[in-house]
Amino acid sequence: MILIDGPWFKDESGRVLMLRGVNLSGSSKVPRVPDGATYRSEGFFGHRDVSFIGRPFPLEEADEHWARLRAWGLTFVRFLVTWEAIEHAGPGLYDEAYLDYVAAVLEKALAHDIQVVVDFHQDVWSRFSGGDGAPGWTLEVAGLEMRHFAATGAAIVHATHGDPFPRMIWPTNATKLATATMFTLFFGGRFFAPQRLVEGENIQDYLQRHYLAAARRLAEHLAPLPNVIGYDIMNEPLPGYIGWPDLNRHNGLLHQGITPTPFQAMLLGAGYPQDVDVFDTGILGSRVVRRERVDPQGLRAWREGQECVWRQHGVWDVDASGKPRLLRPNYFTQINGRPVDFGQDCLRPFYETFIQTIRAVHPQVLIFIEPEVNQPPPHWIHDRPASIIYAPHWYDGFVLYTKRFLPWLAYDARGRGKVVLWPFIRRNFADQLAEFKHHARERLGNVPVIIGECGIPFDLDNKRAYRDGNFRAHAQAMDRTLRAMEDNLLGYTLWNYTPDNTNAHGDLWNDEDLSIFSRDQQTRPEDVYSGGRALEAILRPYPMKTTGEPLSLKFDYRTGQFDYVFRHIPGLEAPTEIFIPNFHYPHGFDVRVSDGTHETDPTRQVLRYYPAPSHPIHKIHITRR
Repeated sequence: MILIDGPWFKDESGRVLMLRGVNLSGSSKVPRVPDGATYRSEGFFGHRDVSFIGRPFPLEEADEHWARLRAWGLTFVRFLVTWEAIEHAGPGLYDEAYLDYVAAVLEKALAHDIQVVVDFHQDVWSRFSGGDGAPGWTLEVAGLEMRHFAATGAAIVHATHGDPFPRMIWPTNATKLATATMFTLFFGGRFFAPQRLVEGENIQDYLQRHYLAAARRLAEHLAPLPNVIGYDIMNEPLPGYIGWPDLNRHNGLLHQGITPTPFQAMLLGAGYPQDVDVFDTGILGSRVVRRERVDPQGLRAWREGQECVWRQHGVWDVDASGKPRLLRPNYFTQINGRPVDFGQDCLRPFYETFIQTIRAVHPQVLIFIEPEVNQPPPHWIHDRPASIIYAPHWYDGFVLYTKRFLPWLAYDARGRGKVVLWPFIRRNFADQLAEFKHHARERLGNVPVIIGECGIPFDLDNKRAYRDGNFRAHAQAMDRTLRAMEDNLLGYTLWNYTPDNTNAHGDLWNDEDLSIFSRDQQTRPEDVYSGGRALEAILRPYPMKTTGEPLSLKFDYRTGQFDYVFRHIPGLEAPTEIFIPNFHYPHGFDVRVSDGTHETDPTRQVLRYYPAPSHPIHKIHITRR
């Protein structure tokens, strides 16, 4: 059981918990049937006849993977479930066999003493708009025609684009017509599309009602499991067009490939050819390299008989000469005559409704929230429900987007430019993560923080490591990220563990390859470490349960030196428990403590420390033998 006490996770005895785990899994974003790595054309659009049973792994393999994660000390899992997996067959039609499968898989996790937060995952709305998450029928009820997304530039989708797929191109779908429209309707349909009704109901209410009902249906299956301790409301929610200052201009920092402005995207969706900026992203950031003609050749991104929802609401129209005109370039910037605030006006009300829905069937669970990417959470101190966790995501952006690691170069994810040389990089990374703790304190009322996603791509430098077997650069890159976590005493769930990862297809989604495990690196199945990647950086000693308040934490994976300092809390009798991975200490380790006594349990890879109550500060120092 996990309890909340101010900014800390605690157990029943009052010990502070540091949660470390992994996201399971990258391939859960795509169906098992048909195989997400191979389907094309008609199979892609036959979205109702799919099955996610077997994601993340077949039930008969569950014990193997849960045991491996337990041995690696990754005992807290963010378990991915998509809306599509639950309700792919149509509105209100739930895949009960899949829900039973998920419950069976998580019951297996309970046997391995692994705790789970269920993540309702999405990226750029749906796999039909270039990501994952929502069922295909959601786009259809909005009036969109998925078969024409490629021709109209409404989305770039791997399954229809084919290989080679441009590197890290999928996030650009966030501002393309399909994704931006769907998120605008989901979070702001009542404000910005009051005339778009589905069965007499505004489309925002229709979509949210089905999302919440699907989440509730899953919670009903999982409520009996004591190791399911929480739910993550929605992975990386996006504002769509909400708050976009000028529909004739680009917005934000990330542009890559063919990137229409919102108005151009609307015109392309309506069948009008456009000359569109093409961006390239390199070591100096994004820049326009040329313009390219995009011609839908008479096709529209809207279904037969459906008008563009934004033309319907007067955002643009066609003049007497037949030329389209943007009439309201700042249409999405105001609600009821005042500036719109996506976090306050859209996210927070949705979060509140989600919490009420889930806790009606699964009381007392923790609720994990994450804001729009690279944005702070809404102000939510007054009337905030209990047991809220702030779970933002953070990546070493330069490594993630360029798939290169340069030890001396990084970028500030807040848009403040490049950072050079390791001492400054470490300080900058620690400062970025400290900002999350500040937001949790000042905007959410001093709630705990866990980093819901962090990690690195393993296909660096055109997959060189798969050819020469050298993952040293990956270990350095991962260590750079995890040191920043330790500098802030933060728990995290790594992105990700994909059981069916391969060198050829990565995590089986959009050419991503961030899994810390791969069958293609598994040469000795009987060895619990075989198949792991960059484990020297990932398998780190850490304080699982602390009889006090953590003050500092340091680990050097090259030397094996570990240092931990914490402040004593009187009245706690249970020991402090440190995970000590055998991986780093094959010949044992030496322990030096400031006071008290200690004992080791090599089988469970745990050091138990009993501090002396007379000392206010306790120190633990570990070195390799």
